Amino acid sequence: MYKLEAKCGEARAGTITTAHGVIETPIFMPVGTRASVKTMTSADLEELGAQIILGNTYHLYLRPGHELIEKVGGSLHGFMNWQKPILTDSGGFQVFSLSDLNKVTEEGVVFQSHIDGSRHMIGPEKSMEIQKGLGSDIVMVFDECPALPATKERLRESMELTLRWAKRCKDYDLRDYQKLFGIVQGGLHFDLRSECMERLEEIDFPGLAIGGLSVGEKNEEMVEFCRRFVPTMPEHKPRYLMGVGKPLDVLTGIKNGLDMFDCVLPTRNARNGQVLTHKGPMNIKKERFKEDTGPLDPDCSCRVCQNYSRAYVRHLYSVGEYTAGQLITYHNLHFYLEMVKTARKHIIAGTFDEYYDSFYKSYESHEYK
Repeated sequence: MYKLEAKCGEARAGTITTAHGVIETPIFMPVGTRASVKTMTSADLEELGAQIILGNTYHLYLRPGHELIEKVGGSLHGFMNWQKPILTDSGGFQVFSLSDLNKVTEEGVVFQSHIDGSRHMIGPEKSMEIQKGLGSDIVMVFDECPALPATKERLRESMELTLRWAKRCKDYDLRDYQKLFGIVQGGLHFDLRSECMERLEEIDFPGLAIGGLSVGEKNEEMVEFCRRFVPTMPEHKPRYLMGVGKPLDVLTGIKNGLDMFDCVLPTRNARNGQVLTHKGPMNIKKERFKEDTGPLDPDCSCRVCQNYSRAYVRHLYSVGEYTAGQLITYHNLHFYLEMVKTARKHIIAGTFDEYYDSFYKSYESHEYK
């Protein structure tokens, strides 16, 4: 499934082969929570060069339901007219973070829907059933994701439950082409994470993800943990950091040897007026951009920056036009996808460290703060 093509330090360039196409890594996956990357069409994503997108098991289970998606489209690919790879998360994070009331048992999690309060249960088998119906290329095991900080005892209990659930997920028959990834848990404890990873390797998954980060710990703690832990992960499998993060977090993750990333930041922040630029984030709502005829980011080649001014996008945002969110989302996704694409080129050329230092210095300048 994974082929390592080049390394520069710990940074890796490789390919992941799936039934719906080959993914060049490192890669950023736009988040399509409800069978849609917000404000983007599948054609937009094609134009942006997105190679894989992420769908959300919890949300799609509640609305419209995995049975309907399979009946209407055959899979999530057919339902949303996206013929490239899709990764679906297990729903575990949303069960814990969005439900006011949930009860964890050995069988799974009983929770109340955040939509109408109705009660449901998702466990390993149910999560696999949903993801099988969705027909995603990469399926994630159902895991428990405790918020940090937490005691080591609590994290061990969670890790043990996650491992038992992982085995049950592995025993479930998915579609022939689907690949199931394991999730390494254990908080910031190196020994717990190492033990969890070793035991997941015994179950034997074709890819491994790091879960349970960016859930309450300090950013520098996450960065330092990944710096130490990621190089110990199997070299012949994809390495996925779930739900992270800001541009510099992704680039630092690549530097530490990670391959796959997803985050709602470029789409969610776009709807709040945040534009990502090579010189740091920019708040388009500010008065200083009212008459600014320049592009959102002078160093960007996307079609938004080629055709629209900051003044125009600011106007759209200030009067509540949905087009503002659409334009900024397109630009922000282009920013992420170009960043990882360029990182890959520099890894192959052996110049990643220079690229990293240059990007970091420019982004940290915060020129538009």
